[in-house]
Amino acid sequence: MPQDVPPAVRMYELLYSSVTSQLLIAVAELGVADHLGDGESRHVDDLAKLTDSHPGSLYRALRALASIGVFTEVEERVFGLTPLAATLRGDADGSMRDLARYVGLAPRQQAFGALLHSVRTGTPAFDHVHGVSWWEYLTSHGELASVFNAAMGNMSQLVNGATLESYDLSGAKHLVDVGGGKGHLVASILKRYPEMTAVVYDLPRVVPAAEEVLRAEGVADRAKCVGGDFLEWVPDGGDLYIVSWTLHDWDDEDSVALLRNIRAVLPADGTLIVIDEVPPPGDAPHFGKFEDIVMLTLLTGHIRTEAELVPLFEAAGLRITEIRPTSSPTSVIVAVPA
Repeated sequence: MPQDVPPAVRMYELLYSSVTSQLLIAVAELGVADHLGDGESRHVDDLAKLTDSHPGSLYRALRALASIGVFTEVEERVFGLTPLAATLRGDADGSMRDLARYVGLAPRQQAFGALLHSVRTGTPAFDHVHGVSWWEYLTSHGELASVFNAAMGNMSQLVNGATLESYDLSGAKHLVDVGGGKGHLVASILKRYPEMTAVVYDLPRVVPAAEEVLRAEGVADRAKCVGGDFLEWVPDGGDLYIVSWTLHDWDDEDSVALLRNIRAVLPADGTLIVIDEVPPPGDAPHFGKFEDIVMLTLLTGHIRTEAELVPLFEAAGLRITEIRPTSSPTSVIVAVPA
């Protein structure tokens, strides 16, 4: 943006920035990018037929997105992919299509329409709008839970890749991934470290999906899945424990409970790695400062600064030794027994 844009004009742009998100959600839901291969372009009329959409309206949507680098109008009414648009392909490495569909879930968007409630009360707008918590809602709405789980798979690939590139795990023999979901992180780690074994630990209802992922990735012979509640107990036997993209979902009391359960089984020479966003203080930009608003709206958790993390770990008998940024919005938080 030019530096001489008046503040009122910039505010006008910011207020309308939600339109960008809605456009991305719409074209992701339609699957527009899936009909455009590398170096391939199509007339908007063809794209409209393929996506069962209105040609004129689809053109207006793609023209707007092309103006910010998502798609490109290679000639009049003919569009192709850009690197940003390619992330909306379902089969792309680093695909964000499922994440876009998750962001667009109507119950989620309704909660953000009531964000003022959260700012005024400090309680989740989702509960206020729907009468139940986010997790309770997903449990009773399987089709939405499927979209959510697919979106978390998108984020897992982004976060896991950055983590593996930034931190060497070669000293570990047996990994326990606490809240390991469908096992994508464990699968990635075991393929990189052939001498390591692992446990994927999550709720019992998640175990079958995790077992399927481990089999598909060819690492099931070195990993097992265990069902349980990490707020109650954590499997023993690991020398390395990982909590990835999970701690921020919980309030301070539950976060300490989770960390204490890990500390109870962590050997004296063991290591805990927490993968999460750690925003800097002050005005410095960081995506975690906006992810924290997602926590405020949907859950009771927080995206925590280093100053907020340290006392949580200390309360659980752990000491943070390093916080290492990665190429993703997350950092690798390394802790040992205090």
